[in-house]
Amino acid sequence: PETEYIKDIVEYVIKKLMSSKFRSASAELIGIDYQKKTILRLIEKEDSRLIGLWGQGGIGKTTLSDVIYNEISCKFEDSCFLLNVREKLKKQGMESLRNELLSKLLKQAIHVDTPSIGSTLIQERLSNKRVLVVLDDVNDSDQIDCFGVKHFGDGSKIIVTSRDRQVLKNGGVDKIHEVKMLNKDDSLQLFSTFAFKLLNPAADFRDLSIKFVEYARGSPLALRVLGSKLYKKSRKEWESEVDKLKEYDQPKISQILRSSFDDLDEVEKNIFLDIAIFFKGTFKKDVEEILSCYYKGAVCGISNLIDKCLLGSTSYDGRIVMHDMLQEMGKNIVRKESIDPGKRSRLWSAKDVYQVLSYNKGINLIQGIKLDMSQIDNLRLDRSIFEGMINLRVIFFYTPGMFPGFNPKNLVVLKLVNGHIEHLWDDDDHQNLVNLREIEVGGCKKLRRIPSLVGAINLEILHCRWCESLVELPCLSHLASLKKLGLTGCDNLKTFPEIPKHFPILELDRTKLEEVPASIEHLVGLRKLCLKNSNVNIVSRNISKLESLCDMDLSHCPMVEFPEIPRSLINLNLSKTQIEEVSLSLDSRLSSHLASLKKLGLTGCDNLKTFPEIPKHFPILELDRTKLEEVPASIEHLVGLRKLCLKNSNVNIVSRNVSKLESLCDMDLSHCPMVEFPEIPRSLINLNLSKTQIEEVCLSLDTPSNLQSLNMSGSKVKIVSIKMNPFVI
Repeated sequence: PETEYIKDIVEYVIKKLMSSKFRSASAELIGIDYQKKTILRLIEKEDSRLIGLWGQGGIGKTTLSDVIYNEISCKFEDSCFLLNVREKLKKQGMESLRNELLSKLLKQAIHVDTPSIGSTLIQERLSNKRVLVVLDDVNDSDQIDCFGVKHFGDGSKIIVTSRDRQVLKNGGVDKIHEVKMLNKDDSLQLFSTFAFKLLNPAADFRDLSIKFVEYARGSPLALRVLGSKLYKKSRKEWESEVDKLKEYDQPKISQILRSSFDDLDEVEKNIFLDIAIFFKGTFKKDVEEILSCYYKGAVCGISNLIDKCLLGSTSYDGRIVMHDMLQEMGKNIVRKESIDPGKRSRLWSAKDVYQVLSYNKGINLIQGIKLDMSQIDNLRLDRSIFEGMINLRVIFFYTPGMFPGFNPKNLVVLKLVNGHIEHLWDDDDHQNLVNLREIEVGGCKKLRRIPSLVGAINLEILHCRWCESLVELPCLSHLASLKKLGLTGCDNLKTFPEIPKHFPILELDRTKLEEVPASIEHLVGLRKLCLKNSNVNIVSRNISKLESLCDMDLSHCPMVEFPEIPRSLINLNLSKTQIEEVSLSLDSRLSSHLASLKKLGLTGCDNLKTFPEIPKHFPILELDRTKLEEVPASIEHLVGLRKLCLKNSNVNIVSRNVSKLESLCDMDLSHCPMVEFPEIPRSLINLNLSKTQIEEVCLSLDTPSNLQSLNMSGSKVKIVSIKMNPFVI
């Protein structure tokens, strides 16, 4: 009928007009095409009624939703785009803004002054309409329901943009899409469209353009603001603006970002400022532990900051990340606390720290200091300077030495990495260290001793790695909270540390320790003991009493006798030791302790010339680079053996009994002088015979074979013979 044709024509014209409008704006919509397609796919799904766009301020949520709205609104009976809901609610109130939405959707003036849409007539009219609605910048989940979205008709789509992921979750959003930063190429193009009105920067401004793009780190808002600001400016003005970026935030950008900060509660604000100034790039778990010492609910606070896009966390190593512009905003907030640096809560600028410490003014307000001492020359401090910092919680001083009169009473974390200090404080001083959670003095090559930590009852981490002069540790057995102790590379440490009995992991690699003493039996909670490249040659038999020990590494130690080991041990590495014999057979008095042992590393044991006597259940045996010359007939008893490594050993004979091992999957005999190899076990999956003297390999077809990889590169193999039962057809 004619009315249908008219309807089709009208729809066609509307689509053309909308697509034309979209194309006119496309120059500014660089880099969002992929995200647009992702959102459109979500909209097409029947189970997606409410779609959330989540991301930090200025990342392009509004732009993306606007593009989608313009492209698909013609497919709905009615549509409405409510821009800046957060700001409009402050000025108009919920009822006024909701009436604006309802009036547009129902095409008549609507006035509802109740908390919800109580009118049955309005609800019924809404339920008969298939509509498209965009609620931009929502900051409270209740707002979504107050707009009456549950009354919209079947097939309706509601797009909600927010900086807070939890708001979207609580608001019943079906699908949440995280709006991503632009990549470098798209960022450069977007910046260029505003700075040059071109898709690429002018050749003589390219180097400076890249610096601005690096600063923006994919934020469309920053790219637009900076590009517009630099349009038709001289190179000299550009260079001046680059220098300015390092010290001052951009008002148009910070205004958008600041609104997210202002919505935080007091604890979240303090956590944000601490991370911006002290902990950006630190492991999230460590930050949670540190901040929990002086903020109740710190873990939840950090999670909320991530939900609000003010923080992030790397997926590969769990470090806290923060956009440079957010960090600069945080620093600017602290700067504005007072024109006098001594009256600010946190200090990080070398100039400000120098001023405060030199004149000793207002220091009782300072909660944290971060400073690279190499940036300050000839700083002379009064002995009492730190004694007056009664609120000091955090101190990061990258310094060659400790300060006279240093008072760590209120410290939670002390980090002096790679300094030239010889001692921290006197044993008789500062025993009230109940707040101290972490000491990091790694790389302090002149540090000879750690003072008494009797008062540090809550200490969790003590890292002294690569303190080459360290010869003495205090007793640590009373530190029930101690979780990590790093002593790797302490070349002059000769005595075994006294640690809490429930301590789980002890790293003593590259130390001068010569003995694992009998007192080891008290460490009932020890799970992992690392003594690689130490001088250990004696291991007390008391170590067999440790029922929690799972992993022990004694590789590259000068020990000659195989140690007694606990029944709980799973991995034992004795590679590059001087051990001559391993006797752990079923008749051995040690065999009862080997129920859990899964891996025995004997790689590079030059004095080992006889095949180890081990229990039949043993799964993995590493004998690379040993003096072994034979795989004996007794190997048939190792029914549980799955992997046998003999690479670069002296093996020249392999017993034919190896073919009886039904569990053996992996065998490496590469670089061995052997000239014959028996029938390949049917269970074998990988066999490496490269660089051997073998000339013939026999494969049996009597039974199915699992062999998937046979490496004979560089060997002398000339014949691969097939053994087949003549009666099998």
